[in-house]
Amino acid sequence: MQVQIDPLAERPRVEQLTDGMREWISRHGASGERLPSIRRFAATHGVSRNMVIEAYERLVAMGWIVSRPGSGFYVAEGAIDEAERDARSGMADVSDEMWNLFQEEGDSLRLGCGWLPTAWRDDDAFGHALRQVTRRSSAELFEYGTPLGSPVLRALLQERLRRLAIEVDANQLLMTGGGSQALDIIVRWLLRPGDTVLVESPGYYNLFGLLHLHRINVVGVRRTEEGPDPEHLETLLERHSPKLFFCHSVLHNPTGTLLSLGVAERVLALAERHDLWIVEDDIYADFQVAPTPRLAALDGIRRVLYVGSFSKTLSCSLRVGFIAAPPALLKPLVDVKMLSNIATSPLAEQVVATLLRNGSYRRLTDRLSQRLSRRMTTALELADAGGWELYATPRGGMFLWARHPDVASSRELVASAGRRGIRLSPGDVFLPEANESPWIRLNVAYVDDARARAFLGDPR
Repeated sequence: MQVQIDPLAERPRVEQLTDGMREWISRHGASGERLPSIRRFAATHGVSRNMVIEAYERLVAMGWIVSRPGSGFYVAEGAIDEAERDARSGMADVSDEMWNLFQEEGDSLRLGCGWLPTAWRDDDAFGHALRQVTRRSSAELFEYGTPLGSPVLRALLQERLRRLAIEVDANQLLMTGGGSQALDIIVRWLLRPGDTVLVESPGYYNLFGLLHLHRINVVGVRRTEEGPDPEHLETLLERHSPKLFFCHSVLHNPTGTLLSLGVAERVLALAERHDLWIVEDDIYADFQVAPTPRLAALDGIRRVLYVGSFSKTLSCSLRVGFIAAPPALLKPLVDVKMLSNIATSPLAEQVVATLLRNGSYRRLTDRLSQRLSRRMTTALELADAGGWELYATPRGGMFLWARHPDVASSRELVASAGRRGIRLSPGDVFLPEANESPWIRLNVAYVDDARARAFLGDPR
């Protein structure tokens, strides 16, 4: 058993020791397994015997281990099941919130959701592309796609990424079933239960649930107005030696902030020094009018895996995403995709390719960006008039991260909004540590509704 103890941390060492033992048992222990003797454990970890005794006694009290007089300490029956329940609890917190937002309940207003109103979609262009695809190659609609995905679409993506200063070969692009599957493929290949990863705090709650599902240790890096806090990131890299860092560079979910060039360069320098892989989630890229720095552009896809998606712009049900990865990682990622999902949808990929080729996608995203810009202006005016405090003033995108000085808890805001037919998610689901929070995510696309205006004017 090996447990990490940070002598400089503010937390008492006995608490670090207890939590470290519990973590080790949940990931590596087996019911009935004998633990190291007190003397041996103390000598191995450079701590006092009394500290080990106290940690063992705490674990006995919590039901994780049992003491057998004259024999030692053993992993308790059911301790591993308890660890599984803890992991499922983290998943359930996220899935419950998603269930709430996705359920159909009359005409409730989804002011806290992460997608655009259905009325904003381009039905005509989408329908035209769909008809073209089905007429052109109906035989392909009944076959599996290729492992990497549509060659035509990957070539079009290569050109689109070049406009973001991301130079990548089409054969470094792996098509996926949306951004969520892209993240799942990366997690399945690069991580194992018990590994530690860094995420942004606040950040993407579905990613947190996915990591809990795979029993990954999740640690939050403070998100500032210019991106992840480099000083905090450096501290956590030295303390935890994580394998991956997941981040948004552009139109961050939920704060709407952008990565600055200075912070991007510092993050990449730290990644190089600590041999860290970075997963850059850029699924809101096409809502940005003028490109700003991306880690993948500065890094050249060496230690950055870049994730994109068309689900936010085209249709939530059109699950088309992609991963841009270093050549050495591409084949293992393809293997995971094939073993977990066999292939992505040729139909969906051909529809996206058609919309890209005929210019419909460009015209759609131009309209969406302009429309969101107008709604953002409205949302900022309403928030100011209603006395809301903003985490930052976004330069585009869908989200405001806000709190109201008269309401102490975001869950109070959720309850108040619910009584008015408005759905929100509590701020704590956007925090990897799930702490109570007064902050809440607002989707500016929905603020023209009279219910949203009334709520922003007085949320109590």
